[in-house]
This record gives sequence, C-alpha cells and structure tokens, in this order.
Amino acid sequence: MDAALLAQLSAVTAEEQALLDGGALDKAIYTSKGGFIIDRAQLLGQGRLIDIRPHTRFVDFPRHSHNYVEIIYMCAGETLHSVNDAPPLALRAGELLMLNQHASHAIRRAEAGDVGVNFLVLPEFFDYALELIGPDNMLGRFVAGSLQRGSSEITSLHFKVAEVLPVQNLVENLVWAVASGQGGGRRISKVTMGLLFLQLLNHADRMAAASEPQGGHALVMEVLREIEENYPTASLSALATRHGVSVAYFSQIIKTATGRTYKQLLQEKRLTRAASLLRGTRLSVGEVIAAVGYDNQSFFYRIFRERYGVSPKAYRADTGECE
Repeated sequence: MDAALLAQLSAVTAEEQALLDGGALDKAIYTSKGGFIIDRAQLLGQGRLIDIRPHTRFVDFPRHSHNYVEIIYMCAGETLHSVNDAPPLALRAGELLMLNQHASHAIRRAEAGDVGVNFLVLPEFFDYALELIGPDNMLGRFVAGSLQRGSSEITSLHFKVAEVLPVQNLVENLVWAVASGQGGGRRISKVTMGLLFLQLLNHADRMAAASEPQGGHALVMEVLREIEENYPTASLSALATRHGVSVAYFSQIIKTATGRTYKQLLQEKRLTRAASLLRGTRLSVGEVIAAVGYDNQSFFYRIFRERYGVSPKAYRADTGECE
C-alpha cells in the first residue's frame, strides 16, 4: 500500500487515544440500538452508500452485528475474528473479510501495527457489481443475501488474496476514492467495486466461508465453488466420493442451505453461461451447448426456452450480438 495512505490510516484516532489512556469501548459511538447492532445511521454520512473507517485498535471488540455490509481489508499486521461464534480466523495483511447483516462478529485486540480498514456499504451500492458478476456464484449469493430480511445462504467470505496484485491495486484505489471524496466518487467507487468482484471471482480458489454456522456448510461452499469453476463437467457423485459422504447427504445439505437442488444450481449456471456465450461470441448454438456441458440439444432447447422465453437463436437475434 502507498506509504502516505498507510500512514494516514495508521494514525491514532481520538477514540483509540482514549482507550490507550485506560478508557473502555464507547458503544454509543456505534449504535443507539440494543444487542450491539452497529448502526449505519451513526457511521455512514447522510446520503452515502459507502464509507470507510480504520478498524478500532487497542481493545477487544465484542460480539456484534451490522445493519449494512462490512468489508474488512488488512493493510498491515493481522487481526483475529470470530464469525458466527466459530473459532478465531486470522485476517492477515492483504486479505479481505466480507460480512453481511446476518453475520455476528467479534474481534480480538489489535495493536498499533495491525492496521485494517472497514468499508461500510449499503446493499444497494452493489447493483453494478452484481450486474457484472451475476447471481450464480458465491459472491453473487453473498450480495443477494444482504438484500434478504431473513436468513442468508452465505453470511461471510474470506479472501486470501495477498499475493494477487490486481486485487491489491483495486482495493487501494477503492480506499483512496472513498477517502478522498473526489468528484464523481460514487460512480468511480461502484465501477472499482465491480472490477474488484470480477478479480475475486477469477481467484475463486482463494475464497472460503469465514465460518461454519451449521454442519456441512463447508461442503456446500465446495459445491458452489465446483459449479462456478467446473460447470461443464461438475458431478455431484464425484464430489461426494472426493469428500467421503453419500450423494443423498450432499443433496440434503445443499437443499437445506440454498433452497435449491444441485441439479437446479448447476442448470442455472450453465444456462447463464450459455446466454453469455450467445450474446458475446460467434460460436454456433451447437458449440455453445457443448461448451456449457450438455450433449442433448433437444433438452437444452427446452430448458433454455423455459428460462428465457425464446429459443437460443431468437435470444441471440434479440440481443443484436454476433450476428
């Protein structure tokens, strides 16, 4: 990270100085609500969809939740986080932790060299990012979960991306854009967030659930990752064999966690990808069908029409692409 920006984020705040002087954490800074729900109305400027603040050091930050999406980026050092009462997770320099409002969260005391920045984001800020990445992947489901009032399929994601230079550059750009308040900042920040999400999806092998609030959650995440990365050949039976569980057990935990079957999740990914190929390439319809993993063209035509209301050829013609 740029040295001047890191120095700015490392400066001891008035709140932190009070803690160093022997004071206790003042929850009134964060909320007027009960149950320690950190309130966006107190931390986000009026009319803002995104803001940043350095993580508060020199105190154990007790268990809490947020009524917004929080993205934590470690600029230097590390912090220990317990998400949904899971064992502590070490967030190291260059890594990201995303939490939506359905996650609970506690943080061990950070010292002077443990510099983190918190992005406070309202769900509607992600409209452009969601448009770019689509809903049929872990990040898309995380964002979609932030729009739900009830429980969420994915409440937290941990990204071990310290060695991924494009991600580091985009995060630093996002910090600078939000902190500087430059003209057109919201549009720039939305585009930067969208590009960041695309880069994170390119490194799905470095993405994992930050906690396991229910038995089998890690297996569900593995299924979603397999569908995202290997949708043409993904096989539930092969996954079950790899993890030493039955297909019936895998099917049950997937349906419980997502509300959909494995077949539905895989078909959704394949159809979304097929539509993208029809819009953006000159592949024939037959080549698109093979590319997304189907060998029965009649079946593909039927499910495509059910999803999009037209045949693949008509869909391509309607979009005006690659004619």
